[in-house]
Amino acid sequence: MGKIDEAIGIIAALGFPRAQHNERSALCLLALVQLRKNGSWQRLQQPMLGVRAILDFCRNDYKRPYAENSRESFRKETLHQFVDGGLALQNPDQPTRAPNSPKWCYQIAPEAHALLMTYGTPAWKKALETYLAKAGSLAERYKAERDFNLVPCRLPDGFVVAMSPGVHSELIRDIVQEFAPRFAPGAKVLYLGDTGNKGVVHDKEQLEQLGVHAHERGKMPDAVLYREDKGWLYLVESVTSVGPVDGKRHAELTHLFGKAQAGLVFVTAFPSRQLMARFLADIAWETEVWCADNPTHLIHFNGDRFMGPH
Repeated sequence: MGKIDEAIGIIAALGFPRAQHNERSALCLLALVQLRKNGSWQRLQQPMLGVRAILDFCRNDYKRPYAENSRESFRKETLHQFVDGGLALQNPDQPTRAPNSPKWCYQIAPEAHALLMTYGTPAWKKALETYLAKAGSLAERYKAERDFNLVPCRLPDGFVVAMSPGVHSELIRDIVQEFAPRFAPGAKVLYLGDTGNKGVVHDKEQLEQLGVHAHERGKMPDAVLYREDKGWLYLVESVTSVGPVDGKRHAELTHLFGKAQAGLVFVTAFPSRQLMARFLADIAWETEVWCADNPTHLIHFNGDRFMGPH
C-alpha cells in the first residue's frame, strides 16, 4: 500500500467525513508531516506550511501537479476541516495573523504528530483509541484558542460579531465603534467586510430597499452605514496597507451604488495619520478621511464647502 492510500486510511480512522477521504486530503496530511514516498511514519516532521508550499510538495514529491486555482479547494475542503477537527493548527507562530497574510500557515497538531508516529507499529491501535477519546476535547480547546484571537465588534444595536484576527479587522471595529457614533450617529450597519468572511454583516434586504443590488461582494466597501434621518449611505474603506478611496475606487463605488436612493458619503479610514500621509496624493476629492488615532476629527477633501473661521 502506498503512502497516499495509508494517509486516506488514517483520515478515515480519525473520523473525518467521506469528503476528506481523497487524494487531496491525503497529500495535505503527508505534506504536514513531510512524509515522502520512501519515508517512514516513525520519522515525521512538523513544519509550518502555507498552501503554496503544500502544492509544491504534491508536485515535487508525489508528481501531482495541482493547478494554481486548486488552492481554494485545498484550503476550504481539506485544511479548514483538519483545523476544525484538531488535526492541524493554523498560525501557531502568530495566532493573530490576518487571513489575507502571505505568511498564513498550517502545522500538524502535536497530539496528532505523536499519534502518527505510531502508525504501522503495535502501538497504533491503542494510541488511536486514546487519541479518539480525547479528540473532541482537543478540537474544542484549539477552537477556543482560535476564537480568543478573533476581533469582537459591537454593533450599534448591541449585537457583537467576531471578525478575523488582524489590524484590518481592528480598524473596521474602530469604524463601527468610534467613527460611527461621532460622525454617523444613529446609523445602522448594513454591511461589514472581513478578510476571512466577506460579509460578516450583510443586510441584503435593507440594501435592496435602498436600491443597492450588490452581487459582486468583492467590490463592496469594507463598511456600509445608513443614516436614515439624513438619507445618507456612508461607504467606508479600511486602509491598513492598500486601497484608499482614490479616483478609480470612487468611480467603482459610484457605479455600484449608482441606483441608491440615498446620498453617498465616501470615507477612507486609516489607523493613523502617519499611514495616511503615504496615500495623500491618491485620495479622491469630494471624500472624507478619518484616522483612528485622532477619532474626534475628520478631514474633508472638499474644503470649499467648509471654508470659514473657527
